[in-house]
Amino acid sequence: MPTPLTLEFDQTLAIITFTNPARGNALDLAMARAFAGAIEQIAENQQVRALLITAQGKQFCVGGDINSMADASRPLTDTLRELLEPVHAAIALLKTFSFPVVCALNGAVGGGGIGLALCGDLVLAAASMKLRGGYSAIGLTPDVGGSWFVTRRAGAARAKEIYLTNRPFNAEECLRIGLIDAVHPDEALQSAALALARQLASGPAEAQARIKSLIDHAHHRTLEQQLDAERDAMYASGESADGKEGVRAFIEKRAPKFG
Repeated sequence: MPTPLTLEFDQTLAIITFTNPARGNALDLAMARAFAGAIEQIAENQQVRALLITAQGKQFCVGGDINSMADASRPLTDTLRELLEPVHAAIALLKTFSFPVVCALNGAVGGGGIGLALCGDLVLAAASMKLRGGYSAIGLTPDVGGSWFVTRRAGAARAKEIYLTNRPFNAEECLRIGLIDAVHPDEALQSAALALARQLASGPAEAQARIKSLIDHAHHRTLEQQLDAERDAMYASGESADGKEGVRAFIEKRAPKFG
């Protein structure tokens, strides 16, 4: 059986690659467990300062394994529970990461693959990428955080359109409505994503973590609360070695060397 994904550590960069293109990198039980295991390993590695999630083949992730759901020998809810518990736990853990997460969507994204595709802080896509909800077409509902990520990126109205109409959205449409952050020619996606992830992995880790925290909590704060949080973060950054190095490097007109 093909390995559903690989996890590699390139100095301070972790890279998850889905490696079952023959099945569209479908989110089956093996994939769910492997993804959960990879996220746990990354969480335990104190050296990681950025994560890149990508895939092999012409599809990023086509969604759940419908064949396993059609198994009449067991209740559908048992199959769904077995699949969702590990992958939902992994997505929840991933969202606690203080470092940047980049997703590179090499091709089609559908169903549960949407959550895996949009869990990143920055999402890049190949020009050939297409996204389709698909759940309501088979009487099911979103999972893997898809409804959360889509709503926060594109708004409630677009989320309803995606999940109720099931029409496909191409890469340019996804870019226009804010679901993704950049589109690259198919042959250039991986190099662009890797360059971005490496840039982030070599950046000021504490400052990047504070930036993520400020933005992630902004919707739940008043302006006054956000100003207080920004002040505290700036003071902490100013006291840090990276902050001092960044200012010195700017004055000396050189690239900073963050610790």
